[in-house]
Amino acid sequence: MDNSAIFGTIERPRRLPDEIAQTIMTAISSGELKIGDKLPSETEMSERFGVARTVVREAVSLLKFDGVVDAKRGVGAFVADRSERTSFRISPACFQKRQEIVKLLQLRTSVQSGAAALAAEFRSDDQLEVIAATFEELLNANRRGPKEAVAERVDAELRLYRLITEASDNSYFCDVVSMIEANIQTHLRSAFLKNTAACEFKDSVIEEHRAVLDAIAAGDPEKARTATRRRFANAATSLAERKDFA
Repeated sequence: MDNSAIFGTIERPRRLPDEIAQTIMTAISSGELKIGDKLPSETEMSERFGVARTVVREAVSLLKFDGVVDAKRGVGAFVADRSERTSFRISPACFQKRQEIVKLLQLRTSVQSGAAALAAEFRSDDQLEVIAATFEELLNANRRGPKEAVAERVDAELRLYRLITEASDNSYFCDVVSMIEANIQTHLRSAFLKNTAACEFKDSVIEEHRAVLDAIAAGDPEKARTATRRRFANAATSLAERKDFA
């Protein structure tokens, strides 16, 4: 199939991978790309979208974790057959109401706390160093404030807990967290930006994150589990209690 006309250079929004992933999703929904069709290579899409290859790679990763495409090393990425999906996937329809967003945060509470407990036990020194550096990125964005750095703040937090999950040495936790993050980035991006700007730029929230990292650094699984559960449970409660968010 000649799909050279499907993609074109896009304007640069805050989250280029999200925009590219949505463009590909639209092409699939419209039938321009069909089940089994091979996506253009990273290099080709990089040139057509006018972005770096790393941006394209992240977009394809989002689609892969959401079950939209199958990526085969050395071969390429192909449009997946929805009927044959076996991965755990949340429907975009569940993000239409705040109550469902709260449910997703509740899921993160359980999953991330379990992953953090394992990370406290199995993380390497190198992994801890990267986690700490990412926390510093979160702190820097927090200092700049919601008007200047809300997007950076959201991305740093997602990356922080993804790294913690990877340090758990449990691929199943990684799969679920990747699915959650992909859905956040694809379907909940604006909601997370709005909620972070309103509720997350607080010293108390930073201290909750810090407690998670301190427990992991100390190698204390139960403290890591408790601290992470507290962080995400508080985030869910804060969102549920907001009057200006629907």
